[in-house]
Amino acid sequence: MQKFLDKFYKNQDLVYKVLLLVLTTALIVYLFPRGSQFKYNFAKGKPWQYENLYAPFDFAILKTEEEIEEEKNRIIEEHIPFYNYNPQIAETAKASLENEIEKVFPDTVLAGNRSRILNFSKNLLNDIYNDGVLMEIEPFPDDRIVYLKKGNEAKEVVYGNILKQDDLENYVKTYVILNFMSDFESGILELFFNLIKPNVVFNKELTQSSLDAKLNAISYTRGSVAQGTRIAVKGEIIDEGKYQILTSLKSEYESKDLGKTSRYFILFGYSLLVLLALLMLLLFIKKYRPSIFENNTKVTFIFFNIMLVVMLTVLVIRFEPKYVYVVPLCILPLTLKAFFDARVGLFTHVVTVVILGFIVPNSYEYMFLQIIAGIVTILTVSELYKRANLFISVGQITAVYILAYFAFNIIQEGSLSDIEYLTFFIFVIGGVATLFVQPLIYAYEKLFGLVSDVSLLELSDTNSKLLKELADKAPGTFHHSLNVANLAEAAANEIGANAMLTRTGALYHDIGKMGNPAYFTENQSTSVNPHDELEPIVSAKIIISHVIKGIEMAKKHNLPDRIIDFIRTHHGTTSVYYFYKKQKEIHGEANIEDFSYPGPIPFSRETAILMMSDSVEAASKSLKEPTTALIDKFVEKIVDKQMEEGQFLNADITLKEIQTVKKVLKRKLNNIYHLRIEYPE
Repeated sequence: MQKFLDKFYKNQDLVYKVLLLVLTTALIVYLFPRGSQFKYNFAKGKPWQYENLYAPFDFAILKTEEEIEEEKNRIIEEHIPFYNYNPQIAETAKASLENEIEKVFPDTVLAGNRSRILNFSKNLLNDIYNDGVLMEIEPFPDDRIVYLKKGNEAKEVVYGNILKQDDLENYVKTYVILNFMSDFESGILELFFNLIKPNVVFNKELTQSSLDAKLNAISYTRGSVAQGTRIAVKGEIIDEGKYQILTSLKSEYESKDLGKTSRYFILFGYSLLVLLALLMLLLFIKKYRPSIFENNTKVTFIFFNIMLVVMLTVLVIRFEPKYVYVVPLCILPLTLKAFFDARVGLFTHVVTVVILGFIVPNSYEYMFLQIIAGIVTILTVSELYKRANLFISVGQITAVYILAYFAFNIIQEGSLSDIEYLTFFIFVIGGVATLFVQPLIYAYEKLFGLVSDVSLLELSDTNSKLLKELADKAPGTFHHSLNVANLAEAAANEIGANAMLTRTGALYHDIGKMGNPAYFTENQSTSVNPHDELEPIVSAKIIISHVIKGIEMAKKHNLPDRIIDFIRTHHGTTSVYYFYKKQKEIHGEANIEDFSYPGPIPFSRETAILMMSDSVEAASKSLKEPTTALIDKFVEKIVDKQMEEGQFLNADITLKEIQTVKKVLKRKLNNIYHLRIEYPE
C-alpha cells in the first residue's frame, strides 16, 4: 500500500492530467446527441461518392421547408374568418322603430305619410340587418368569403355584403333615392343614425383556433420510399429530389429509436473519438510545449476553453441549428494565442472544430469555414493590446466567413437565388461577439493567474508603483533597465520572439538592487565605493543576493510568474568574476561556486535575449572610448562566453537567432554612443 501511495505522489501530475482528460471527454460526450449518426456526407449538386445506396427500411419523404412554408401561406390566405352576429341589437332596433319615427318626424309630415315612412323604414332596417353592421374593419377584400355565426349556425357570406358603419350614410341615401323617398331624406338619415348600432364582431379566438387546426393538420411528408429501393448510384449527381430523399433518410435514421445496448455502443464510440482528439492535443503540448504541459493550471485552462466552446455550440444547435455560426469560435485561438503562442492556439482550435464536426449540420462546410477562420485569426491578430488590430482582424475574419459561405452556396445551388442572406448577418454577429475576447482575457487572468500582452502593457508603464520606487531608490539601475529593455525589445522583434514580454521582463529584472543600491556601480554618484571595505566574498554575496531579493519583491507585489522568470534567470549560473579574481589575489585561492549565481539558466528565447542584452549594456559602460570595432568585439566576446558556459542550452533559441541578436545589439549600441565615420579634415 505504501509503495502504491509513493508511486501515486510521484506521478500525481500525470494522474491529474489523465483524470482531466477523462472528465473533459465525459462532459463533452454527455452534451452530444444520443441518436446514431448518418455515415454518409452529401451535398446538392455534388456526385454521390459511395457505393450504390438502397433504402434500409421504409421511410417517408420529408417536404422541404419551402414547400411547408408555401402550404402554410396558402392555408392562411384561403382560411375563412368567423364573425359573430348579435340578433338582439337588430331586434331592439326594430322594436324602437315606431317610437324613433315619432321623435324625428313632425306631426305635419306624418299626417299623410306615416304608413309610407313606416313601411319604408322597416324594409330598410331589414336590409341593413340582413347580414349585419360591422364597426371594426378587417383588411379583407370585398369578395372574400367569411363565416357569419348566428347562434349555433354559421353561414358563408361575402365580406362586402356586411354593412360597415362608415358606409351607413351612403347606403341609406342610395336606398332613399331608389325608393323615391328623397322628400324625407334628412329625416330618414337622422332616424337611422340614431337607430342603427353595430351587431357584427370579428371572432378572433374562433378564427385563430380554426386556423391552428388546419396548420397542425399539415402533412410534413410527401410520398414514401419502400425498403430495398435504390436511392443513389455511385457517381450520380444529387439533384433536388435525390437530396430531399437522402435528407429524409438521414432524419429517419438519426431519430430512430435505438435499444439500450445500441445507445451504449454509440456513447462508447463518441467517447473513443473525443478521447483520441483530446489525447492528440495533450501529446502535442507535451512534445512541443513542455513548459505548458508541466503546469496543470495551464492544461486545465486549455481544456476548460474547449469545453466552454463545445457547450455553447451544442446549446445553439439545440435552439436553432442554422444559428450555429453565432458562436464566436475564433475567440478560442485568440485567447490561447494571448496567453501562450500561435501554434498552441491553432492546434487547439483545429481539435475543437474536429470534435464539433460530429454534431453540427453540414459538418464538412462547418469544419472548412472554422479552420480557415482560425488560420486567419492566428495570422492577422498581432499585438492584441492594440484595439485597432483587433477590430481590423475581426473584419477580416467576418469577410472570410462570408466569402467561404458564398462559395459553398454557389457550388451547391449553382445560382445566387437560393443564398440565405440571413446567414451573412449571423456571421457579422459572430464577428462582433469575437470582440468579447478582451474582457474574457481579463477574467481569465484573474481566475487562472495567467498573464497576457494586455497585462504586460500595463506592467511596462514606468509610472507603475514598483518602477517609480526603483527610479527613486536606484536611479542608475532604473536607467540601466530602460536601456536593457530597449535593446532586448529590438532583438526580440528581430527574431520573432515576444517583444512585449521581453521588454516588461527587462524593466523588472534588477528590482532586487533596491535593497542595497549603493553597492552597485550604476548608483554610485561619488568616488566612494562601499566594496573597498569588504571582503571580496562578502561583496560577491551582496551582488548575487539581488536576484533572490528581486524574486521576493516581485512576489510581494504580485508580479506574474512569467516576469519573475526574467529576474530568476537573467544571470543564469554565471559568476561575479571581478570579486572571484580579487579573492584569489588576496587569499591565493577561491571557490568559483561561492562567486556564482544560483540560476537557473534561461529557458526561453525571451529570457536568453535578456541575459545577452543585460550583460552587453552593463559592460558597455566600462568602454572609455567606444568605437564601432571595439563594440563589435566586446559584444562577440560576451555572448560567446555565455554560450561556452552553456547558458542557452535550455533556451529555445538557435545559433542563427543568437547571431541575429548580436547584430541588433551592435547596431543599437552604436546608435546609443552616436558613433559616426570619422571624416578627414
